[in-house]
Amino acid sequence: MGDRRILMGVVGRPHGVRGLVRVHSYTADPADLAGYGPLLDDAGRAWTLAWRASGVAELRGADGQALDGRAAAERLGRDVNAPALPEEGEAMLSLAALVGLQSRGLPVAAERDSAVAAGEALFTTRMGQLNLSCADCHDGLAGGRLGGARIPQGRVNAYPEYRLEWQGMGGLLRRIRNCMTGVRAEPFPAASAEMASLRAYLGWRSNGLLVETPGVRP
Repeated sequence: MGDRRILMGVVGRPHGVRGLVRVHSYTADPADLAGYGPLLDDAGRAWTLAWRASGVAELRGADGQALDGRAAAERLGRDVNAPALPEEGEAMLSLAALVGLQSRGLPVAAERDSAVAAGEALFTTRMGQLNLSCADCHDGLAGGRLGGARIPQGRVNAYPEYRLEWQGMGGLLRRIRNCMTGVRAEPFPAASAEMASLRAYLGWRSNGLLVETPGVRP
């Protein structure tokens, strides 16, 4: 994951003379920012936050000490970040399901760009010991059956989804990985450019379909 972080809020100007600062939170409920545990500034220093009034917070460093007066608060003035969520962790899966739920019933409307074009090329590229491409099954054999299961058209408007074969929720990365191992190919790493491009293309080819997240599939 490298040094990727998620911007959670911005520390603004000091408030008063006791080291309190104004904080703009990017969480849906600003009060939730205090519950994310240690937050990191641009220098990688960890801080805990406690709200003292609306938009006004006390910050404590890793040593448990609060900012010592207005001068220390003025020196801070940095973005507050949290480490990025693992690509395939439960937290990311839950967040993706929640975000998708907010768009449930709306049509997919992805724009075509260079990532989509790269993903389309991958979709039609044969791979693995079985020498099959995604298109061989999801275009050429769509509607048929493989191992008793119907072969879908490669639309992704319901992800993350509950699949009976998984007995739980799963995301698009898991589905792609299963397909690649099924043709005996080495799956693309979760954070690779190839995986991002393939996901972008699958989203684009789902244009016009209504978002069903979280879907239910066999």
